[in-house]
Amino acid sequence: MLNRVIDIEHATKVYQMGDVEVRALSGVTCHVEQGEFVAITGPSGSGKSTLMNIIGCLDQPTDGAYRLDGVEVGDLNDDELAAIRNEKIGFVFQSFNLLPRVPAWKQVALPLVYAGASDRRERAVAVLEEVGLGERLDHKPAELSGGQQQRVAIARALVTQPSLLLADEPTGNLDSKAGAEVMGIFKRLNRQQGLTVVLVTHDPAVAAQADRTIRIFDGMAYDAADIIPQDSAPGESEAPVMVQVTVAQNGRRS
Repeated sequence: MLNRVIDIEHATKVYQMGDVEVRALSGVTCHVEQGEFVAITGPSGSGKSTLMNIIGCLDQPTDGAYRLDGVEVGDLNDDELAAIRNEKIGFVFQSFNLLPRVPAWKQVALPLVYAGASDRRERAVAVLEEVGLGERLDHKPAELSGGQQQRVAIARALVTQPSLLLADEPTGNLDSKAGAEVMGIFKRLNRQQGLTVVLVTHDPAVAAQADRTIRIFDGMAYDAADIIPQDSAPGESEAPVMVQVTVAQNGRRS
């Protein structure tokens, strides 16, 4: 039986904007098992980035529970949260977040500096070779294509050997060829190494490459397999017809 990596129950997130409450999440329940490749989709403002921040321990729900590998995240202090982000979770973003004057291998080794590792160069080189950049170790971002810069960012996310990879619009700044290469890396990591991958994307073609899709709309979670398409003219609401708050696990509907 697989272990449940992400276990979110009835999570809400409310932001206070002056006298106005903004509800980003409205009781989301979703689960991701070890070794799954899951896409999170939804229109702008739907709450998917908020959900991703909660999964990545960058934010916490206003109400509800989030357990990561069985640990209640709400019970952790700042140092424990920082340790989880550095050791257990790898982050890949749409903007590559690379330092402009730093060569590729040093970019990748940065998380190991925080971890106090002594074999930083060796480990950085190994993951750069894994993503096909073994000949670009000393290249700075300006000397790399967009796809190569994103592969450096992926290597940086992998260098601490995380059990969970979170990717927020990782193909958003790439052309179709580079985007396909990046998705190929994610799929290989998931299929061959069993890495759990959770990906946020606006692109249906990207989401279709995942094993399962969670759709966020108006702060609610739906399993894409349970959504009944509606006939609507352009510009009409994108809201799913069938509400399915509890998202299926392992592709099985509940």
